[in-house]
Amino acid sequence: MVKIMSNFNVVEYVSEQEGLFLPVLSDESVNWEKEKQFAIQALQANDYLSGVAAKNQASLQNAIVNVASIGISLNPALKHAYLVPRKGGVCLDLSYMGLLHLAQSSGVILWGQCKVVRANDTYQNAGLSKEPTHIANTFGDRGDIVGAYCTVKTVDGDFLTEEMNITEIFDIRARSEAYKRKSGPWKTDEGEMIRKTVVKRAYKYWPKCERLGSAIQMLNENGEGIIAEKDVTPFVENPIRELQDLLINKDPAQYLPWLKVERFEDVTEDQAAAAVLILRKAR
Repeated sequence: MVKIMSNFNVVEYVSEQEGLFLPVLSDESVNWEKEKQFAIQALQANDYLSGVAAKNQASLQNAIVNVASIGISLNPALKHAYLVPRKGGVCLDLSYMGLLHLAQSSGVILWGQCKVVRANDTYQNAGLSKEPTHIANTFGDRGDIVGAYCTVKTVDGDFLTEEMNITEIFDIRARSEAYKRKSGPWKTDEGEMIRKTVVKRAYKYWPKCERLGSAIQMLNENGEGIIAEKDVTPFVENPIRELQDLLINKDPAQYLPWLKVERFEDVTEDQAAAAVLILRKAR
């Protein structure tokens, strides 16, 4: 449930999302107070983004919840994740560095890197025993991009390398809604998008990581952070009944402050529906 306000107050609205953020938080190193400030700063620094948020507050709420459920920080210094405007809504977008961070912080890899290869570089795959040899003439003419690769070191000590040539990458780019627009990440940050494309393919061969899998699914469903032009809130047919079912074997009293009621009997259908959506994510 999202209130429609004639005068959208960024600070007030973001602050109200604490009750939705905390129950689904998947990484305790992600701090609500800090993420609240990062979100507010991002919105206040971008008039277009805040304008989109004012018109589609449900999308902003959904993006903030995704920060918690995936366990990624909006800290701009890290360059892991961002709130971005897409097709009339606000969504959470992750960089290739953010995807690698999720895998590393979840303990499925020890480290990872992703780099582009240019025509005048020297590149050689070294198999599972060590990382590839990649020699670039940093201060000379490296030529056009011919491909990219992602290498991670697993906890077993193996090096897993995924390589894509530029034709494969551009075939995927051609299917991206973000590329079809006049402006977008493929236009402004092509190198970053090339790296992210490779990481999204490479992760399929890594040890399973639920948080990373959820992030990739979100990016794929949203078309690289593009949300569909529809209500982002899933339908809840019988919210009171489903909320009761979700709270079986739990103490409903601990959820009363979150629901902002004194008795469970006072929960409205709108409040129950919002709670159901959050608890579904937490299962």
